[in-house]
Amino acid sequence: MAPSAIDYNNDNAYLSVTDSHVKRGHGYAVPAVEGLDGMSVAKEMIGAALQKRVRAVNTDTCEAGEEDAFFVADMGEVYRQHMRWKKHLGRITPHYAVKCNPDPVIIKLLAALGSGFDCASKTEIEQVLQAGVEPSRIIYAQPCKTKSYLRYTAQQGVKQMTFDNTDELYKIKAICPQAELYLRILTDDSASLCRLSQKFGASMDTAPELLALARELDLDIAGVAFHVGSGASDPTAFHKAVLDARNVFDQALALGFTPHTLDVGGGFISETFDEMAAALSQALDQHFSPSVRIIAEPGRYYTSAAFTLACNVIARRTVQDPITGLHSYMLYLNDGVYGNFSSIIFDHQHPVPQVLSCARRITGLHCSSSLSLADSGYSSSDDETSAVRSAQQKSVEYSIWGPTCDGIDCIAESWTSPQLVDVGDWLYFEDMGAYTKCSATRFNGFTDKHETVYVCSEAGASALLGF
Repeated sequence: MAPSAIDYNNDNAYLSVTDSHVKRGHGYAVPAVEGLDGMSVAKEMIGAALQKRVRAVNTDTCEAGEEDAFFVADMGEVYRQHMRWKKHLGRITPHYAVKCNPDPVIIKLLAALGSGFDCASKTEIEQVLQAGVEPSRIIYAQPCKTKSYLRYTAQQGVKQMTFDNTDELYKIKAICPQAELYLRILTDDSASLCRLSQKFGASMDTAPELLALARELDLDIAGVAFHVGSGASDPTAFHKAVLDARNVFDQALALGFTPHTLDVGGGFISETFDEMAAALSQALDQHFSPSVRIIAEPGRYYTSAAFTLACNVIARRTVQDPITGLHSYMLYLNDGVYGNFSSIIFDHQHPVPQVLSCARRITGLHCSSSLSLADSGYSSSDDETSAVRSAQQKSVEYSIWGPTCDGIDCIAESWTSPQLVDVGDWLYFEDMGAYTKCSATRFNGFTDKHETVYVCSEAGASALLGF
C-alpha cells in the first residue's frame, strides 16, 4: 500500500485526541473521518499519528525508553479485510488465529463483527473469554494439548478442539469427554510460506483407525480440519484438501457419527486472497452441501497491513571501502530480530525500511540542515520533490541492525536511500502486524512491550470500538 503525501503544517492533518480515546497501555485512538472513504484517509491518519508521536520525543533530553519503537495500528484495515472476507467467502465463518497478533483491540473488533477465534493455549483462550466472547465461538486448534490447559478448557466450556493421533484421544476421553472433535488431516503445504504438515495432521491412511478409536471411546467427531500452510499460494492445495476432508466425513458418517463442521484452516494472505477464495469456494460447493458448517482460521490476512512500526536510529557507524574509497553506513535501531522484527527469523519476512523523519538530506555532494521532515512517504509535497531531486543526484548505502549484541540481529543487509540518516532520525516499516510483537523477546534486556497508537479509518469499525 503506497503512502500518500500529507501536509503536516496543517493542524487539521490529525484529529484531536481526548481522554475518551485513550486505551490504557496501548496509546491513543483517533476516530475515523466522517464522509470520506476509509482507504483514502487511512494513510493520512497513520502518517499523522506517526508524526505526532515522533515530534513529541527529543532524543537529546528524553527519559530512558521514551524513544522506544512504537506501532500505529489502523483498525479500519482490519474492518475492510473482514468486509472483503464476507464478500468472497460469505459461507465461511472466520475464527481469527490469535497467535498471529493477540492485540486486544483486534480481538474486540473481530468479536463485535461476529468472528470466532482460533486459540492454541490457555492464555489465548483466557484472553478471548475475558473479551466477552462465548465459549462456543472458540476452537482449541492445537492437536497436541497440555493436560492442564485441557482441564482449563473443559472448565470454561470450550468444547471445539482438534486432534490428529490416538494418544490425544485417550487424553481427551479422560479430561474432556464432552469435546466436539475435529480430526485434523494432513495436506500438501509445499507451496506455503510456513509449512505445518511436518508437525500436525493425520494421514489419510490413519484416519479410519482414529475414527474407529473415537467410536470405541464414545467421543464425538463433530467434523474435519485441515491447514494448507501459513501464507499459502497454490489454489489447488484447497481442492485436494477439501476432497480428502469429504472422504473423511463419509468415513465418519459410516461409523455412525454426525459430523457437521469443516474447518478449512488458515494460510490466507491479502495478495492472493481473491484467487484462493475462488478456488476454495468452488471446492466447497462441489463437495459439501450448504447444511455443513464451514469455519476457517485466518490470521495474517486480517492484521499484516494494519500495523506500521516506527523505530529510532540510536547509532550510526561509517564504513569505508578500502578499494573504492566510497562510504556506506551501518544504522542501529532500537528494535531488531529479537523484538518486533522476529518475523524475519520466524516468518520469512523482509521488512522494507522507509524514512519517517530526517534532519539532513543530500543536495548534490553536500549535506545541508533542514527543519522540515524529509521522508519517503509521510511528508509534504515539497519534501517529496526534494527527495526525488536528491535521489536523482545521489543515494546512500546502508545496512540496518538491531540493538542487541548478537551478530544475527540484522534487519536489512543492504538498503539505499537519498536521505542521509543520522542518530535521532526515525525509520518506519509497513506490514508489521503479523508474527511480530507476539514473538518479541526481552533478550539483552530490551523491552518486548511497545506502545500501540490506534487509528481507525472506517466509521463502522470506529462505532463498534467506541472511538
